[in-house]
Amino acid sequence: MSKLHSAVRIGPYELSHRVVLAPLTRMRAEAGARPGPLMAEYYAQRASEGGFLIGEATIAAPNGNGYLGAPGLYDDSQIAGWKQVTHAVHAKGGRIFLQLYHAGRQSNSQLQPGGAQPVAPSAVPHGGVAYTEAGWIPNTPSRELTIPEIAELVERFRTAAIRGKEAGFDGVELHAANGYLFDQFLQDGSNKRSDIYGGSFENRARFLMEATRAVISVWGSDRVAVRLGPSGSFGDMSDSDPAGLFTYVAEELGKLNLAYLHLIEPRVVGNVDDESKDQNPVAAQLIRQHYKGIIIAAGGFKGHTAEAILQAGDADLVAFGRDFIANPDLPERLRLQLPLNPYDRDSFFGGADVGYTDYPFHSDETVAA
Repeated sequence: MSKLHSAVRIGPYELSHRVVLAPLTRMRAEAGARPGPLMAEYYAQRASEGGFLIGEATIAAPNGNGYLGAPGLYDDSQIAGWKQVTHAVHAKGGRIFLQLYHAGRQSNSQLQPGGAQPVAPSAVPHGGVAYTEAGWIPNTPSRELTIPEIAELVERFRTAAIRGKEAGFDGVELHAANGYLFDQFLQDGSNKRSDIYGGSFENRARFLMEATRAVISVWGSDRVAVRLGPSGSFGDMSDSDPAGLFTYVAEELGKLNLAYLHLIEPRVVGNVDDESKDQNPVAAQLIRQHYKGIIIAAGGFKGHTAEAILQAGDADLVAFGRDFIANPDLPERLRLQLPLNPYDRDSFFGGADVGYTDYPFHSDETVAA
């Protein structure tokens, strides 16, 4: 048996294989950022006995959204919709973690309460787009968060984690990659602060560490995880010493006995492969030297490259995005080395069932043939 299809343990959970559904922003939530039956069907399709799913980026605070149609857990009214999702996954024998995020400066005033400015560690001009009722439009210039506001956001993540427990999730992953708020604090291209949240690695990591500990206070450390993008440039992100920064962050997170650390490889920017980037697993290979716990690697993997990184010992599980979108039975297809459905990039963001829940299972294709 390949290592990809062998058992592994994350936190208190025994998994039957190492093929993970990556957290994927699909923008199919209903009004009020509430998941509906369509989202429950989507996740249930991709659940398997002993399989592991990571939910899409879920808004942790009212001012944290960058995409119309993204789901939230900043309000009690959103719990019931997520219960549909978790119950559907558990009915298939799977496990699912909630992923919490805050878009920070990657937003537009049209998505903010009262049309306010998006918030950020520092008011640094940047590019990027948000998705609103007007479609994809440029981000609105952001303003710098105050220290009391940062403390309030830490509390928002804690209360969102409580709602996640009420909704039936199996754990929580904090999204500290892809140019969102935690990432904006970490990297010095976006963090120009001179207070306790800026300057040194320790100060720039403070917000993430505070929020992680707040979520641990709800869930316990073995059901909490963090996602990092050590080479991420999406959202005009940059750092003067990324290797130093992210190895420091990995070492500090390693002291918390997390369920896992989730790493994005540099070859993927947003949702496309950047052929100019190193196609080797740089992120996990580097971080493995500084983090001894469970690592999930993500970023453009195929079955054979996933097997290779597991055999090398640089990761313990592999998250798949686009291929899991198009192949709801991806673990089985990889195990049997079956052909994969091609994905339709035009239907990734927003819409209804087309390109979401209508991709065929291999068993359906066999019957049709």
